[in-house]
Amino acid sequence: MAFAPMGPEASFFEVLDQHRASLVAALTGGSEKSPQEGTRSASGFEDAVGLQMVSHCSTRKIRSDSPRSAQNFALILKILSMIYKLVQSNSYATKRDIYYTNSQLFGNQTVVDNIINDISCMLKVSRRSLHILSTSKGLIAGNLSYMEEDGRRVNCSGCLTAVAVPSNIQGLRNAKFLLIVEKDATFQRLLDDNFCSKMSPCIMVTGKGVPDLNTRLLVRKLWDLFHIPPFTLVDADPHGIEIMCIYKYGSLSMSFEAHNLTVPAIRWLGLLPSDIKRLNIPKNSLIPLTKRDQMKLDSLLKRPYITCQPFWRKEMEIMADSKVKAEIQALTFLSSDYLSRVYLPNKLKCGGWI
Repeated sequence: MAFAPMGPEASFFEVLDQHRASLVAALTGGSEKSPQEGTRSASGFEDAVGLQMVSHCSTRKIRSDSPRSAQNFALILKILSMIYKLVQSNSYATKRDIYYTNSQLFGNQTVVDNIINDISCMLKVSRRSLHILSTSKGLIAGNLSYMEEDGRRVNCSGCLTAVAVPSNIQGLRNAKFLLIVEKDATFQRLLDDNFCSKMSPCIMVTGKGVPDLNTRLLVRKLWDLFHIPPFTLVDADPHGIEIMCIYKYGSLSMSFEAHNLTVPAIRWLGLLPSDIKRLNIPKNSLIPLTKRDQMKLDSLLKRPYITCQPFWRKEMEIMADSKVKAEIQALTFLSSDYLSRVYLPNKLKCGGWI
């Protein structure tokens, strides 16, 4: 599909195109591995998939004739009956919709969420296959058009503002790269700087912190359909690194659905701890690591997927040694639009990701 010449000239994308070709070659050259079965109570790590269920782990039984579990058993049957009706009528509902069908019975939203996860894990199907959707909090912008479940076509490139991440989409359009932004404030700043138009064709998405299910599903779908090189832009702190790891390798709580959610092809574009020294970011723009930050960083360094990422480990060790962290907004000391005008274009053009 042709795009209007509104972004950089074609030579700008040479390194990105080479990177995409290497990702596709690695994907087609590697052997496809089937998901391991089990329960969501124990997870293992596989570099090509991320965190996923292990084949042998402990399970728990919920009995109808036990006073301790009878109520939970009844709630599971209740939600299973609702799922059956949704599938039979080919309609969808959110977890919130299910909770409000009988809020007094369920007690709180967490009860519904946990039961739906248990059912999804027990049946070894995705939540979408149960016709249950999540309420979106993420946003998307850029060269993306798609069709909603109801047939309505949405063109994000024609919008001056971002569009909420949809629950169910079809007919996606391609782009050169995908930029996953950690924070909404940074995402909005890039929109204000007209980054998507200047770097067209590209797509930008944010989960507004820890990503919700729909945002992760969209990122995975874009990768599955087009193999668009995905990059993350997060704060140079342990929390930002953990969010990046959720997109790339998944989370323990959703390990049973890893094959639908994780994107191991994701690369760390910025903000790198080594950028702090390289760009001479002043000390008054930096924040000392708290005790909680140091504990989180130590925890990350012990995780199995970090051993597969020596360059990530090096950056994290730089952070640990310096005992400081930096938010993306620290780049504004150079200029108010340094992020969109200099930092990101140079990194994308020169292959400054790890």
